[in-house]
Amino acid sequence: MAKRSDGYLLGFDIGSSSIKAALLEAETGKLVASASSPKTELAISAPRPGWAEQDPTLWWDNAVAAAAALKAAAGKEYGAVAAIGISYQMHGLVIMDKGGRVLRPSIIWCDSRAVDLGERAFRGIGEKTCLSRLLNSPGNFTASKLAWVKENEPDVFSRVSTFLLPGDWVAFRMTGEACTTTSGLSEGVLWDFTTGGKADMVLDWYGIPGNLVPEVRPTFSTQGELSTEAANALGLAKGIPVSYRAGDQPNNAFSLRVLDPGEAATTAGTSGVVYGVAGKPCYDRLSRVNTFVHVSHTESAPRYGVLLCVNGTGILNSWMKRILVGDSGAVSYDQMNRVAAQAPIGAEGVTILPFGNGAERTLENRTIGSSLLGLDFNRHGIPHLLRASQEGIVFALHYGLKIMRDMGTEARTVRAGHANMFLSAIFREAFSTVTGARVELYNTDGSQGAARGAGLGAGMYPSSKEAFVGLTAVMTVEPDPAKGPAYQEAYGRWERALEAAMR
Repeated sequence: MAKRSDGYLLGFDIGSSSIKAALLEAETGKLVASASSPKTELAISAPRPGWAEQDPTLWWDNAVAAAAALKAAAGKEYGAVAAIGISYQMHGLVIMDKGGRVLRPSIIWCDSRAVDLGERAFRGIGEKTCLSRLLNSPGNFTASKLAWVKENEPDVFSRVSTFLLPGDWVAFRMTGEACTTTSGLSEGVLWDFTTGGKADMVLDWYGIPGNLVPEVRPTFSTQGELSTEAANALGLAKGIPVSYRAGDQPNNAFSLRVLDPGEAATTAGTSGVVYGVAGKPCYDRLSRVNTFVHVSHTESAPRYGVLLCVNGTGILNSWMKRILVGDSGAVSYDQMNRVAAQAPIGAEGVTILPFGNGAERTLENRTIGSSLLGLDFNRHGIPHLLRASQEGIVFALHYGLKIMRDMGTEARTVRAGHANMFLSAIFREAFSTVTGARVELYNTDGSQGAARGAGLGAGMYPSSKEAFVGLTAVMTVEPDPAKGPAYQEAYGRWERALEAAMR
C-alpha cells in the first residue's frame, strides 16, 4: 500500500444553521481540532410565507470565523493543510453575474416558492419521462428555483452569468473557479441518467440557457486552488487544492463509509435524512423520496443515493427549547432530554406532527404545518411535549422509510454520527425500535467527512478504504422488542393524525 502523505486535511460543512470546520491528520485520521460559527444559529430570512433565503456572504464570513477559531485551537498543524474539502446544504440556488457578483439572496433548501413550477414541469415534460430519466420530479429543486427567478425577477435573471449550489459558491470564493459536480447537478434535477449529461429537457422546458450551467468536474479531484485573497482570509498558504465537494447528505454518507448498495446513513440536524445506496436506478413514482448520483458513483460501479428528507427535525427540537425554556443557554439539550425521559413512551397521548419547516417531499410537496394533538391541560406538561417532539420526528422518518422499502431500498443497519438528535437516548431508542434497524454511531461529522474526501481527491489516499483510517463506532443501538408494542401503538396514532391532516 502506498504511504499516506504527511500533512493535514481541512473540511468545511456549510450548513443553514452554522458553518463547521475540522482539521484531520491525514496519516492517522485523527481529529486535531474542530470549530463552528456562529455560536448561535445563522439567520434565515422569510420575506413571505414558505420562503427561506440566506445571504451567501454569511456562509463565507462564518467559514472565515470558523477557520480562525480552528487555527487558534490547532496551532502549527493548521499551517500544514494539504487539501480542502467542502460539504454543503443541498438544493440551494446562488446566481452570479459575469463579474462573479451575487445577484440576490440564496433561495435555500427549505424554500417552497417553486413547488408549483416544479409540478407544472413534471406534467409538461411528462411524468414517465421525468421519472425514467431524472429519477425525480423537478419538484422544488434548484432548477425550479432558478425558473422562479426567471419568471418573477426577469431583470435579475437577465444579468445571470452562471448559477451555483451553495458549496459551489463557497468553492468559488476560495478559488475563483465556478464549477460543480455530477452529484451536484443531479441534486438540482439537472442530470439526465439516460444520457449521462445535463438534463437539456429541463433547461428547455424552463427556457434556461444551457451556458448558465457551470462546468462539471469529478467529485474527487482538484477543483481549483486557494487564491491569494482567500488564503489570506483563511490564514493559509496560496495554492492549496480544493479537492472535494458534495451535498451534505451524500457527504454524510461518505463520512460514515456508506458507499455500496444495502448501506444507509442517517442524520437528524435541522432536517432529518435517511440516505440509502442503490446499485441501480430507482424512483418513487410520486417523487416523495429522491434519487441522486452518489459520490462513489462510477460508470463501472454505478451508485445512486436514495434520499428521504423530513424538513422539521432538529429545528422542531430547537423551537421547543426556545418556546419552553428560552434562549439564555441556562438549559442544555442534554437537560431537555432528561426531562423528556420523565414521560412514558407515547407521551400519554400527546402527538406532534413535525412538518413546520416548508413543503415536505414525503407528503407530495404539501405544506401542512406542524400540529400538536391530544393535549390535556390537567395531565400533560413539558416532559410530554419534549418526548412527543422527539417521537414525532422518529415517526416522520419511519413514514418515509416505508416509501424507501417499497422502492427496494432497505438497510438492516443504519450509520449516523454521534451528534445532534442522536445524542438523545430517547431518540436513539425510538429510532431503532420503531424502524427495526440496528443503529451504529460514529465519531465523525460532515466537516470531518469533507476533510477525508479532500485527502482522497488530492491523491493522498490510494483508495477510499485508506481514507477512513481512524473512523470508529462509539455506540451501537439495537431495537428493544419489549418496548416495540408501545412504540407501534404511538406510531399508529401518529399516522392516523397525519392522514387526517392531509385530507
